[in-house]
Amino acid sequence: MNLPKRIRIKGWNDTLNQMNNFGFEDVFRFFLNYEAKNSENSCDYLLKKMHFHWKTMKNAITKGLEKPNITTSKFIQGGAFHMKQFALSGHSLLDSSYSIMISRILAVAELNACMGKIVAAPTAGSCGIIPGVLLSVAEKHKISEKNLVESLFVAGGIGEIISIRASLSGSTHGCQAEVGSASAMAAGALVYMMEGNLEMIESAAAFALKNILGLVCDPIAGRVEIPCIKRNVLGGCNALASAEMALAGIATNIPLDEVIDAMASIGNLIPCSLKETSQGGLAITPSALVLQNQIKDLKG
Repeated sequence: MNLPKRIRIKGWNDTLNQMNNFGFEDVFRFFLNYEAKNSENSCDYLLKKMHFHWKTMKNAITKGLEKPNITTSKFIQGGAFHMKQFALSGHSLLDSSYSIMISRILAVAELNACMGKIVAAPTAGSCGIIPGVLLSVAEKHKISEKNLVESLFVAGGIGEIISIRASLSGSTHGCQAEVGSASAMAAGALVYMMEGNLEMIESAAAFALKNILGLVCDPIAGRVEIPCIKRNVLGGCNALASAEMALAGIATNIPLDEVIDAMASIGNLIPCSLKETSQGGLAITPSALVLQNQIKDLKG
C-alpha cells in the first residue's frame, strides 16, 4: 500500500474518501495507519501502546470501585461504590449490567477527582465514558480484547475529527465538547466493536453529539466534580442508546461533519461564564455558593 508521508483529514466524509483512495475497507486500519504516518511510529508500536492505554483504563475502573471515593472537598462521597452495591443487590431498574456500567463510569471519573491515574479520553473531565461503556458491552457480548482495542482507534479517529473541525475543550466550546465528544467517540466505537458498517458508525456518533449540543461547562468551585462526574454517566448512557439506534438501522439525517460544525458554532455563542470559568449556571446557584465557601473554609 503506497501511502504518503503524512495523512491529513478534514472530517468524516473526507476520511471515507481517503479510505477509498488508499484502498482501506476497515476504518480501524485507516486510523491506525493515519496515526502511524503522522506520529512516525510503527503500527505494531501503536497497537501495543493502545493495549497499554486499555489496561490503564481497566485498572482505573478496578481502583475506583475498591472502596468509596471521597474527595478532599467532600463533594464526592463514594457514588461509584454505592452504585455497584445497588446493582449487586438486585435493585437495578433494568438489567444489572446497565447499573454496573454506570458504576464503572462513575468509578473512573471519581478516581480522576481523587487524583488517581486515568486516561484522558479525550479529556480528564470526560474520562469515565469510553472505558465504562466499552468494558460493559464487551463483557456482555464476550468481545475479545483485540477487537476492543481496535475499536479504541475508531474512537480516537472520531475524536481527531472533532478536534479538527471544532474542539475537545470545555473552556473553548463548553461541556458539549468534552462529554459530548467522548459520548460520540464511545458510540462510534461500540458500533465498530459490534461489527456495524461505516454508515452506522457515523450515525451513532452523530446521534450522540446531537443529543448533547449546547451542554455548558459550569463546575462548582472550579472543581471537576459537580456536575462533571454525573455528566459522564449521561454521556455513557447516551452513547449506548445512540449505538443501539444506529445498529437497529436508524440513520442520521444530519451528517457527522455538520453536527460537529454545529457544535462549534454553538460553542462560539456560549458565554465565557458557561465555559469552565465557574461564573454561571450551576456554579452560581445559592447551594453551589455555599459549597464554594465551605471549600474556602477548608483551605483556611
